[in-house]
Amino acid sequence: MLLQALKPSTAQTIKKYGYCIFLIPLLMPAFSYYFGQGSEYSTAYAWSALVLVYVVVPILDLLLGKDPVNPEVTDESNLNKDQFYRYLAISAFPLYLICLFTTGYFLINWTELTIAGQIGYVVSMGVVGGVIAINVGHELIHKNTKLEQISGGLLLSLVSYGGFKIEHVYGHHVNVSTPLDASSSRFNQGLYNFLPNAYIHNFLNAWKLQKTRLAKKGHSLLSVQNELIWYYAFSVVISLIMGVFFMVLGAEFWMGVAFFFAQSFIAFTLLEIINYIEHYGLHRQKMNNGKYERVNIEHSWNSNYFLTNMFLFQLQRHSDHHAFAARRYQVLRHHEESPQLPFGYATMFMIALVPPLWKAIMNPRVKDYYKHEDKTVGAH
Repeated sequence: MLLQALKPSTAQTIKKYGYCIFLIPLLMPAFSYYFGQGSEYSTAYAWSALVLVYVVVPILDLLLGKDPVNPEVTDESNLNKDQFYRYLAISAFPLYLICLFTTGYFLINWTELTIAGQIGYVVSMGVVGGVIAINVGHELIHKNTKLEQISGGLLLSLVSYGGFKIEHVYGHHVNVSTPLDASSSRFNQGLYNFLPNAYIHNFLNAWKLQKTRLAKKGHSLLSVQNELIWYYAFSVVISLIMGVFFMVLGAEFWMGVAFFFAQSFIAFTLLEIINYIEHYGLHRQKMNNGKYERVNIEHSWNSNYFLTNMFLFQLQRHSDHHAFAARRYQVLRHHEESPQLPFGYATMFMIALVPPLWKAIMNPRVKDYYKHEDKTVGAH
């Protein structure tokens, strides 16, 4: 709404520096601690990151409206050459690592926090992990430079989900919107039925895929060439360092380890809920040769709300991402002909937590999208 009245060049400049708002979630734990200490509302402040992402952002999404900037093909080369976008994403790794340890420090020193407040603070850190470690890590693992690949893997390791680097690229992107993909939710499948299978399958499939990839190069699964070993080892090392860090602060060692893995669980659960949203009920047709049709912009739900686009490095333009997986976030395009979500990701996340409400809103949209198809809705 507001942005549509601007010149395209002005809107593009706003978007370029608008991506810096990913710093806001990183600052939320410090904000909560600073304003919550000594306050009678300390418990409420502890939950503030959650409120920001799932209450404030959806409201602002509706006020700011849709994202009017859709890069032209002629703009793609210049946008790709602009190193600002690349290094902004890479900066997420050191920034999240700092945020993780400072939040641990605040948690120990925020003595007046109730149990509800402590839970809220850990959950809030997990939400920050979902927005930063998972989302930016996802952007980086799709790129072809070593610095971006390693930064992406390390980011994912900070939330104990290093396997996503392999499973997502070589599993999910190959099998998306087919029965072979545990991250593609079926028509009429509830979230709480979807999640356990996603956790288990995606962990095991990462190792299976890596074993096959290494075998083709003449390496065993337990060789030093297996990056999964390094990324999971990094997660364990950081958890142990966090435990020692808590001990130095006067707390128990196990509390630091528990804090690390708790925020990890929240973060990668948020990822799988977003996966549930992104492909719900969509399917690729099986061709006469037994293979599935090529992935295109029809196989992911799209959303184009401006603020969430900025927060999530345009993850909401998911249709374009799956059709052109190596395309950098700054040049992802919105396709009106793709299936469209009624709201931004943050709002859809809250709706997905209530399966009857989700189905009431989304099932008619799936049926409507496939109304001209002869096959049964939701079939693969």
